Amino acid sequence: MNALAQLGMVSELPSDNQISSAPFSSDDDRKDYFVEKDGMKFAGTHLLVDLWDAHNLDDPDRIDRTLCEAAVTAGATILHSHFHHFTPNGGVSGVVVLAESHISIHTWPERNFAAVDIFMCGACDPHLAIPVMQRLFQAGRIEVDEQRRGRVQP
Repeated sequence: MNALAQLGMVSELPSDNQISSAPFSSDDDRKDYFVEKDGMKFAGTHLLVDLWDAHNLDDPDRIDRTLCEAAVTAGATILHSHFHHFTPNGGVSGVVVLAESHISIHTWPERNFAAVDIFMCGACDPHLAIPVMQRLFQAGRIEVDEQRRGRVQP
């Protein structure tokens, strides 16, 4: 198995909040965690979130806790997280790895800006993560771009 499994960071089963649909092929016994919404089937929702005029962008521990809370609020299962604090500007880059994909962040405190990626599959709702992050970052402006990744063609 891979390194994450050796560390005990891989679960055998998806979280209780995941849904599965029928496999694409009757020959395939694997579970399919693709999402069906508005008549479309796709791997998951990917949000690109830009936080402008933001605060609290230089504390990796606080950012870690907030992004983990955001993941749980969205219905995701946290596998692990890792954050790095840069000097001299104090920016933070990091990721919360989820059974359902990831939340990543890169901050520029000197510009009061943070770029966040939230990608989730299954029954998770990545939009629920944004208000949790807003509590910490107090962004004056939030821009969100949504993509449906892995769209299955009919």
